[in-house]
Amino acid sequence: MLDKLLGYFSNDIGIDLGTANTLIFVKGKGIVLTEPSIVAIDKTANKVLAIGKEAKEMIGKTPEHIQVIRPLKDGVIADFDTTQAMLKHFIQKVHTNFPLARLTNPRPRVVVGVPSGITTVEKRAVIDAAKQAGAREVYLIAEPMAAAIGAGLPIDQPGGNMIVDIGGGTSEIAVISLSGSVISNSIRVAGDEMSEVIINYLKRNYHILIGEQTAENVKINLGSAITSDRDEKKMEIRGRDMTGMPRSVIIYGKDIREALEDVIIQIVNAVKSTLEKTPPELAADIVERGIVLAGGGSLIYGLDKRLMEETKLPVVYCEDPLTAVARGIGKALQNIDLIRRVSIK
Repeated sequence: MLDKLLGYFSNDIGIDLGTANTLIFVKGKGIVLTEPSIVAIDKTANKVLAIGKEAKEMIGKTPEHIQVIRPLKDGVIADFDTTQAMLKHFIQKVHTNFPLARLTNPRPRVVVGVPSGITTVEKRAVIDAAKQAGAREVYLIAEPMAAAIGAGLPIDQPGGNMIVDIGGGTSEIAVISLSGSVISNSIRVAGDEMSEVIINYLKRNYHILIGEQTAENVKINLGSAITSDRDEKKMEIRGRDMTGMPRSVIIYGKDIREALEDVIIQIVNAVKSTLEKTPPELAADIVERGIVLAGGGSLIYGLDKRLMEETKLPVVYCEDPLTAVARGIGKALQNIDLIRRVSIK
């Protein structure tokens, strides 16, 4: 009875706890927060200075005693205490914005999206972090399942639905039928790896050091998974040369396509491997329905065409790939039976 009353008054929330960004969906309100999963810490005083957007602005610009970190790596918790502090900050930020929440001060039910390849230890870390951050009840949903729900796929029907969700830390591939994952594949190669190979490529070939924000900008503006007119597109970047002096260089799209090729191949091979293990009846459905792309990492130019060429299957983007997981968790929040049916046990 008490749980029902708390559920009535509280604003239950869904969290897409991503390596790059954290999105929060509040029941009845939609997505109310999108913040970088970044925390700035004063090492001398051992205290948190900034979280989210404020912390991101500090990257590469801090004195020695301030450390800017990403508490999640490859989609899972790498630093428990910092993740807990970040979650607590985000939960309190959205939960206390509503009159009923302030009046009753309930602990919200929380649903968190996690990689499908998460280990038992990693699951426990997410649950403990969410509970210590203020959740009364925690459910975990695999990110490809949440993305499929957010994409509007008929997951509860007997038919094959293939989703490829490429985030910051992981690429998640799954074939879903009857509200369950029939076959899935999770590789810890995604958007962050793309930025990292760009940094290494420019260091090796142009002898210039750039930061992760510059690499992200290069990836968005020049990155490509296919040969195209984009190869001739150019961009001036600024960084530091090997002597430590500031320097600027002109780079071309073909350079960045070449830098990204190994990462693209790994993602393509993961999709192919999943297709090879898919039962024939469900494979026949995928031939008809195609592959659905979600996640910010999937937006690399030409990835849909590359997958189409490699698999000979239709490939389409879901609506607003960046928020697919958060929207899927939000839909699940409307139905506790659905949460219990699709959550990771």
